[in-house]
Amino acid sequence: MTFATELMNYALMGAFVIVGLCQLMSMVRVVIGPNTGDRILALDTMVVNAIGLIVLMGLSQGTRIYFEASLIIAMLGFVSTVSYARFVLRGDIIE
Repeated sequence: MTFATELMNYALMGAFVIVGLCQLMSMVRVVIGPNTGDRILALDTMVVNAIGLIVLMGLSQGTRIYFEASLIIAMLGFVSTVSYARFVLRGDIIE
């Protein structure tokens, strides 16, 4: 194994740990968030962290399918965050 490959493996492990910790902290904010706005923001952050974990998985395994899945999750995450925020603010989603 070359030095660059070994360094890349350590960097990926560190990134997995850091993004996983960020995901756990966002879950805590969803549970104990003082108001609804904080919970919506934490859910959106969880979507971004999940996308980060999926991209890291694609980098570690060297396949492209994870990147396509992350794009789909990003679109669904954006739509769900906007619709939930509109529901909280207005009481309905489609007007």
